[in-house]
Amino acid sequence: MSRRKTAILISGRGSNMSALISAAMSPDYPAEIALVLSNRPDAKGLERAAEFGIPTAVVDHTEYSGDREAFERKVDAVLKDHQIEVVALAGFMRILTPFLVNAWANRMINIHPALLPSFKGLATHERALEEGVKLHGATVHFVSAEMDDGPIIIQGAVPVLDRDTPDTLAARVLEVEHKIYPKALALVASGKAKVTGARVSTGGDGANVGDLVWP
Repeated sequence: MSRRKTAILISGRGSNMSALISAAMSPDYPAEIALVLSNRPDAKGLERAAEFGIPTAVVDHTEYSGDREAFERKVDAVLKDHQIEVVALAGFMRILTPFLVNAWANRMINIHPALLPSFKGLATHERALEEGVKLHGATVHFVSAEMDDGPIIIQGAVPVLDRDTPDTLAARVLEVEHKIYPKALALVASGKAKVTGARVSTGGDGANVGDLVWP
């Protein structure tokens, strides 16, 4: 089986990165983690990746004087140097310009700690509690020009409990993230996840893989 070379982009400890690496250790997993790239040289996830023998790279955004596209062109060049085919954002704390989004259209995915399209942006758990929703969760989606937008690949949900705090809710959502992100990357790397308009489908049977998935 041909495995698609995948890069994980991080800014910090790379919690979801570890879940993807663990899944890719299986020989029948359709993605090979071929690179971990960070915009921060002190990102703890770089050490973790190195422990697994995965090549790492740093493109420090502070060296580009606020020129986001110049920063992204360097990131793109590094990805191409490593012959990357799929990109997975895992806590990559940069707002992307159209340049990188278009360069990796339908080949770049992201995970967001909410059931999109609800609660885009930051403080998702606090906002979910404030709104009184009964379900919360995480979403893996293809990256588009709009932040926390793009066709949904898969979602995982947890019930919101009366006793929940932002921290307890975040912890349960993170468990879901670690389950659905490897599933989503497998769908993309295997070619099963295809964008049809604003939706993602698996093709043949017409099933929508954006349906709710319970942990």
